[in-house]
Amino acid sequence: MSAGANQDEADFDGPCGDGGPWPSPNDYGKPESWLCLPGRADACAVDQTTTIVQADGKTSVETFKAAAAPAYDCFYVYPTVSTDPGGNSDMSIDEAERRVVEQQLARFASTCRVFAPMYRQVTLAALRAVMMGQGSPGDAALAYGDVRDAWNWYLKTENKGRGVILMGHSQGSRMLLELLKSEVDGKPAQKQMIAAYVIGMNTPVEGGKYGSIPLCDKADQAGCLVSYVSFREASPPPANSRFGKTDAEGRRSACVNPAALLAGKASTDEAPLQAYLSAKGFGAVSGAAPKPFAKDVTVSTPFVSMPGLLSAKCVAEGDFTYLSVKVNADPADPRTDEISGDVVVGPVTLKDWGLHLIDVNLQMGDLVALAGRQAKAYGVK
Repeated sequence: MSAGANQDEADFDGPCGDGGPWPSPNDYGKPESWLCLPGRADACAVDQTTTIVQADGKTSVETFKAAAAPAYDCFYVYPTVSTDPGGNSDMSIDEAERRVVEQQLARFASTCRVFAPMYRQVTLAALRAVMMGQGSPGDAALAYGDVRDAWNWYLKTENKGRGVILMGHSQGSRMLLELLKSEVDGKPAQKQMIAAYVIGMNTPVEGGKYGSIPLCDKADQAGCLVSYVSFREASPPPANSRFGKTDAEGRRSACVNPAALLAGKASTDEAPLQAYLSAKGFGAVSGAAPKPFAKDVTVSTPFVSMPGLLSAKCVAEGDFTYLSVKVNADPADPRTDEISGDVVVGPVTLKDWGLHLIDVNLQMGDLVALAGRQAKAYGVK
């Protein structure tokens, strides 16, 4: 599963958790250190064709084309997907890393140049150990050092004064929060930041800001931050959920609803989502095969979108602040009345994870549209 529910178990305080010497830094000047780079056929050059299923069951096909010469960049850090053994991953690109950029990043190539570094992330094996009550064998400091080095290489070599959107999910978002705090906020790089999309991770805010970076409250706003964790309306965060929880210092978790901003509404107002769901049931990592999306409809494209089926709003209840996702089910129409996306272990649905696996899929169309609006507000022509 994609995760990072509480990856501060490893903190940012030592190499590999053993007090030994730091491993050698990665060379991000080498193309093989990147999942995605502009101008090459790589993990992001994947089919994003989508079947659109309307409420009456009629279908159409939406094709996809990457922009020929996008005027701004997207820098993406992927979530916990590595199936490598041990606490931290290696730098080899495997199917897990390829799949996650198919689900969370490749569609942004329609509007920006996409950069996605490989990094020695804390693995799924380490996450499972934590979930079983053991100490994490992973080292978050090693992972963050890679992301920081990739970011600095990008700024020095590729940015050339261009605007950039920083984006991540789960563990990738945890890396971004540290990057924003240490390398962006109050630094020269902040002038290049169109926006930051910190999805599937708690962003602690005070006065509507993360540091000096404000939360986005309208679509035509640059230099701001979008963040949310998603739960079903019918299954809000339980008391044991780490996602969306107010921290020990009383800072609430951020919730910005891109769909509402695009509709000219406040994030607390309900708005329809432009979701792009995997036709195979994938989210950030593989998931259960979905039920049929509509009666007598066969989907042969990689993605499916069902306008009007999903809507969401930001909710603050008790200690939790989250994106509440509603399925506008209509038993009288041919479309499905339910979506997949929960974390399921055997027969048990882990309700404390919410819809973590599809956090990004739920708002993919809205995030891409918002990126374009924010780039224009930033001054990109």
